[in-house]
Amino acid sequence: MNRTLALAFPDAHCELDFTTPLELAVATILSAQCTDVRVNQTTPALFAKYRSAQDYAGADRAEMEEYIRPTGFFRNKTNSLIGLGQALVERYDGELPNTLEDLVTLPGIGRKTANVVLGNAFGVPGITVDTHFGRLVRRWNWTQEEDPVKVEHIVGALIERKEWTMLSHRVIFHGRRVCHARKPACGACVLAKDCPSYGAGPTDPATAAALIKGPETEHLLELVGL
Repeated sequence: MNRTLALAFPDAHCELDFTTPLELAVATILSAQCTDVRVNQTTPALFAKYRSAQDYAGADRAEMEEYIRPTGFFRNKTNSLIGLGQALVERYDGELPNTLEDLVTLPGIGRKTANVVLGNAFGVPGITVDTHFGRLVRRWNWTQEEDPVKVEHIVGALIERKEWTMLSHRVIFHGRRVCHARKPACGACVLAKDCPSYGAGPTDPATAAALIKGPETEHLLELVGL
């Protein structure tokens, strides 16, 4: 299934815009309960204003809240960003650390965020168990665990470590574009023959094809002969 997803999404990648590890950590914190599209609309002005851990550490709370208000839960997120900046300045000379053990000690950064940063900013393989990833691997019977840490370890044992980051991107792309929560596009899915949940959504090819989203739509339909 991973190999098939690699054919379906050869350009799968982190859909948050960033240029530094710190920017990716900030964007990932902002992405909680918010779409990547909205985060990417919000971060250019934020990143222009706050360029370093020192900038976040010394930020004016009310001013930062206005910058990130569109992402929702902006007060909690402001707490996390200011706390992150302060912790980096106090403990890591203002630089984001590059190990899971260190990252998860920082305000606003749990395992999911840490794995996003490790995989995409530092090139360290990591599995990102977001809502799409957890939903799909349970739908595929790779695991029935709900706990993200257990899911991460079980899936990590199934797939080569070097593939972890790309697997995460492919599964998330597939969840956003094809295997939707309420109405998966089963009849136009490249994984149909391998999927134990085939039939959870419409199996008629034309009906299913209309459900596929995103810039890869034409390519995805070609792969299934539509």
